[in-house]
Amino acid sequence: MENGNAAQRVIQDLRGLAAVAGPGARLPSIRELTARHQASPVTVAEAIRQLAAEGLIEARPGRGTFVATPPDEPGVPDLSWQTVALGPRRFGQDEMQELLALTPDGTIPLSGGYLHADLQPAAALGGALTRAARQPASWQRGPVEGRADLRAWFAREAGAGLHAEDMVICPGGQAALSSALRALAAPGDALLVESPTYLGALAAARAAGLRVVPVPADADGVRPDQLAAAFARTDARLFYCQPLYANPHGATLAEHRRAQVAEAVRDAGAFLIEDDYARDLTIDDPAPPPLASDDPDGHVIYLRSLTKSTAPGLRVAAVGARGPAGARLRAARLLDDFFVAGPLQQAAIDFLTSPAWSRHRRALRTALRTRRDALLTALRRHLPSLVPQSVPRGGMHLWVRLAAGTDDVALAAAAAAEGVAVFPGRPWYAAEPSAPHLRLTYAAAAPELMDEAVRRLARVLR
Repeated sequence: MENGNAAQRVIQDLRGLAAVAGPGARLPSIRELTARHQASPVTVAEAIRQLAAEGLIEARPGRGTFVATPPDEPGVPDLSWQTVALGPRRFGQDEMQELLALTPDGTIPLSGGYLHADLQPAAALGGALTRAARQPASWQRGPVEGRADLRAWFAREAGAGLHAEDMVICPGGQAALSSALRALAAPGDALLVESPTYLGALAAARAAGLRVVPVPADADGVRPDQLAAAFARTDARLFYCQPLYANPHGATLAEHRRAQVAEAVRDAGAFLIEDDYARDLTIDDPAPPPLASDDPDGHVIYLRSLTKSTAPGLRVAAVGARGPAGARLRAARLLDDFFVAGPLQQAAIDFLTSPAWSRHRRALRTALRTRRDALLTALRRHLPSLVPQSVPRGGMHLWVRLAAGTDDVALAAAAAAEGVAVFPGRPWYAAEPSAPHLRLTYAAAAPELMDEAVRRLARVLR
């Protein structure tokens, strides 16, 4: 019992000394501790052993006992060599990250590319995914091109020109577009795009090493005369466009231009990638059919995604073409990621073939109209100069022109500080912008917040 008490006295003494001494400081020797605490050398040695096991002190044979020195902090690794190895950054990386960034708490989102949570058919999708997960067959490997019934659904949506065997299922529209660009063009080739156009298309094109050439567009869509001139000047064989509610400017390719655009593509012996992302986002009149529905000679590459009109988590899309182009698309998708997860495909076709899909589209149409009109009303009240001359009849966005000389990028940053998220127009152009713009999204915020959002934006502009 006395040895135990002595050991505790030694331990407490050493703890106190170590607390006030710096790392590496010498502590009393075993002989000194033995005399100080009237303890045996064995008891003192056992006390030192316990504290050494805790890492508080360390015994150095032949030298004595010392306060333990923490291990050296690991040095900061020098990763600067990677900058040389990687080369310059690819265009659009920062802009895409900003576009997909989550809105901070307290900020009203007038930016984004997905539906507000209240507009997403989460319950129906959850039920479909639960049923799919319970089916053992959905976990097995299916056709690499995707489920036949899902491919058939996308083919029917494209019109009479495509069939199930022409389609391949992809994990989202961005993946489909990236694969299409790599499959149909080689690095250094020219890609014609509307100006302005979808930021993700610009980023994917530059990542594929393509030379992006802008073609002017107006309220009626891309200008056929300028498209023909661009084909002649660049010898391009690929044109990317969104004929329906184009992102960001919202224009729909006018009826009188459809045949002219098809003729320009046909005369150039080129392909047209039709990104039909907004097919299910119609608000007013019925949408015109896809360009792919009237394409007898296989010039149109058709791309359709479910993500924009349902929920960000439903990463299911399809891309299709006929002839050798279709074969190359399917081969490119196989090399990218083999196939889309079976349960997700099963859930998608379950949802699309249920009454919930029709109900969702009807409800979504009403909700988008309410939000679009609420944003327009707020602009008329607080910023009438920003009301667009042409109001899109579908989609998610308003494209508003700013006063000449306005720095739209700086304005977007200032708006964020004021508590409203907007996106500048400059990144949507492949070349110099025609004028400063903002893209205002009405699908990402509740309608009752539109007035306050525009009020905050007005404070920044004033």
